Amino acid sequence: MERLRKLNNSVWIGLGIGLLVPAMCCAIAWYVIHHVASLAKADLLYIGGIAVNAYTMQTFFKYNKENIGRGILAATFLCAFVFFAYKVF
Repeated sequence: MERLRKLNNSVWIGLGIGLLVPAMCCAIAWYVIHHVASLAKADLLYIGGIAVNAYTMQTFFKYNKENIGRGILAATFLCAFVFFAYKVF
């Protein structure tokens, strides 16, 4: 947790964290969807990967890193838009 306190309070760092964390979670969800037959149509697992950003954002707000939290929030909206485009198109 000491690393979180030393982290530079920048929106760009938050954007990077906010894109990296869901990418890892969605990669796990993709693997599960493609390797478990009963979850082949469970695209909403990707939303779970994006929802992890809420916990990450809360953690940074707790350490008074508001700009990092704003970057994570922006990344969450980007990920949600990508998911929406994936489902519609």
